[in-house]
Amino acid sequence: MAVKGLDHINIVTSDIDGTKQFYRELLGLVDGDTSGMPPGVQAHWLADPAGRSIIHLQRYRPERHGPDEALGPTGAIDHVALDCEDYDGMVARCAKLGVACREGIAGANFRQLFVTDPNGVRLELNFRG
Repeated sequence: MAVKGLDHINIVTSDIDGTKQFYRELLGLVDGDTSGMPPGVQAHWLADPAGRSIIHLQRYRPERHGPDEALGPTGAIDHVALDCEDYDGMVARCAKLGVACREGIAGANFRQLFVTDPNGVRLELNFRG
């Protein structure tokens, strides 16, 4: 068995609509296929433009996730790294949306930006080439 890459991330949120809007506007994600969700589950998939599910949003439920304050802003997640394209376009998009971004390490063929979503999840956006 080998890990080939990130399949998806799951983000627990009290604001599914606001979180959907953040990821749609910042990363250009679209609504994913939610047909397999069990009845009554408040959740939503976001996908890349080709339809591959990337982010699974789940409504915060204390009976499942524990006390909100015990989780900290991101639970056990420190950050989520995503492969991206168009560094300059992302910097411009962040500025347009008023989303703070911080430049990370840069190498001969590699650049990074860090942003934080509305739930305190830090995103590491990696740009190669």
